[in-house]
Amino acid sequence: MNLLDAHGEALRTFDRTVHQVREDQWDAPTPCTEWTVRDLVNHLVSEQLWVPHLLAGQTLDEVGDRYDGDVLGADPVGAWEKSSAAAREAWTEPGATDRLVHLSYGEADATDYGWQMTLDLAVHAWDLARGIAAAQPIPEDVAEALLTTMGPQLESWQGTGIFAEAVPVPGSAPAAERLLGLTGRDPRG
Repeated sequence: MNLLDAHGEALRTFDRTVHQVREDQWDAPTPCTEWTVRDLVNHLVSEQLWVPHLLAGQTLDEVGDRYDGDVLGADPVGAWEKSSAAAREAWTEPGATDRLVHLSYGEADATDYGWQMTLDLAVHAWDLARGIAAAQPIPEDVAEALLTTMGPQLESWQGTGIFAEAVPVPGSAPAAERLLGLTGRDPRG
């Protein structure tokens, strides 16, 4: 599975999960202990808002703090729809994945950034699903692609504040469960 296919599927997965949030669930806790459902969606909307700027070559300083704080307003689902559509349009622009982007740790290939964004969409779709008591949403083919492309990086990020220590998951478990375990999430707990 290539990056744009995996990203598109992960984006649709998060979208389907956002559309399952009931009005009384926005303050519900998520596996991300510092975030409610609303906080988690706010994080993903903020990330999507950055994408067109970064893929257009802007630096973090140029974007500034315009996406700090609450970016959901009174319509969290609408904010998600608008930001994710703009992000997806930026990703599918010809040559977008061949560019360099400015990230917090320096310049990076847009492809690496795309896989990071795909990982975030997939894993946070699971976090959101847990927060609203929905079914595990990560498609197996997306999880397999993420394990292949991001697996070694995930291991180096464990316990650094990006992810908690890995949760042991049998090698025979579905790819989504193995991916979640590598990101410090207990897929069965």
